[in-house]
Amino acid sequence: MSEQKFEQWALIELFGHQRIAGRVSDLTIGGESFVRVDVPACEATDDEPALQAFTKAFGKGAIYGITFLDEAASRLFVRQLRVQPIGTWELKRALQTLPVGEGRQLSFDHEETQL
Repeated sequence: MSEQKFEQWALIELFGHQRIAGRVSDLTIGGESFVRVDVPACEATDDEPALQAFTKAFGKGAIYGITFLDEAASRLFVRQLRVQPIGTWELKRALQTLPVGEGRQLSFDHEETQL
């Protein structure tokens, strides 16, 4: 008997009062099971920039709830939640540890950082 691969649109509730929506499937890495969430791209709005699609994997201990949805409802949550794969403050901190380069600058909330 062959196993059917699990794939379903859902809203995942994580410990730490976090939520993420997308296409959910099983993922095994190094013999350990994870819940894989493929988050679709999110178009720009008048107030918010566009977000690229990304994938995140969560261990079972990080999840306390899963609400299964149809694709349209899941995409609505994606637009409302606007989850980013890496927090802006994490990226800023990581970039500040890079060696200084010539003439390249990044802007964070109207603050320039020389690389």
